[in-house]
Amino acid sequence: MRIVVAGGSGMIGRRLTAAWLESGDEITILTRNPARIAGTLPPGVTVRRWNPPVVDGELAEALRGADAVINLAGASIGGRPWTPGRKRAILHSRLDATNSIVAAIGRLPAPDRPKVLVNSAGIDIYGDRPDTELTEESEPGDSFLAGVVVAWEAAARAAEPLGVRVVTARTALIVAREALAWRLVLLPFRLFVGGPLGSGRQRFTWLHVDDAVGLYDLAVRNESISGPVNMVAPEVPTQAELARAIGRAMHRPSFFPAPAFVLRLVLWGQADLVLHGRVAVPVKALAAGYDFRHPTVESALRDVIGPP
Repeated sequence: MRIVVAGGSGMIGRRLTAAWLESGDEITILTRNPARIAGTLPPGVTVRRWNPPVVDGELAEALRGADAVINLAGASIGGRPWTPGRKRAILHSRLDATNSIVAAIGRLPAPDRPKVLVNSAGIDIYGDRPDTELTEESEPGDSFLAGVVVAWEAAARAAEPLGVRVVTARTALIVAREALAWRLVLLPFRLFVGGPLGSGRQRFTWLHVDDAVGLYDLAVRNESISGPVNMVAPEVPTQAELARAIGRAMHRPSFFPAPAFVLRLVLWGQADLVLHGRVAVPVKALAAGYDFRHPTVESALRDVIGPP
């Protein structure tokens, strides 16, 4: 297959590129700065420049004849306070990238258009829903990030009238050794002050990076899958259960709570990322027969930390 990846220089993009190259697929990476990343990619990867929200002939040519387009582009939701300006950047970086891809697809004759667009999204679309089992058919929540994902998915669905199958990947927090967000989760435990965040009762949605790769591959190759896909592990522990599991795996205490009001003072709006919870279920993935490599927290922790 010929696969074009936007935002391919990030963690998931690099993992996908490596896996698809090993499978014999042809990979093109879209990036704003080809010179910066060209030397960091595996041999055989084609690098093409793009600059959303600009839509030009170069972008359309990069997409021409592709079997699949994967859009992972968007400003990080972590690291910086959610000021009004930062919130606008989080939203518009996603819309600019997605709108550019859809507009470029629209410039192509129908026979030359990609067969599928797999557009990144977030499990945060459901907001703070700690007690309700959420499938791909569930209504969105009312948080800031829920609104971002609703708009993001709507932009991607604009490719459907062009004859493109669209999958929106509602991805949970990625568990991987190199994932910055996951390393921040582990940091208090490394300092011997780990414990539940907030009340500890909120549910923690997560996905091991190997399953993120597997589910993106499933979305590309399984033509029966379309629309939103909950990219989450089947087991959804509470924050307290997660803390105990990490403590066992790292041989560290796990009973130092971080009160919600302290997290709000330190993180501002970003505290939603750890204080909000939801019981999201990967219904479509399981119905398609996907076999999770790491279905439980214990399995994921053994891989990224080691046995208890």
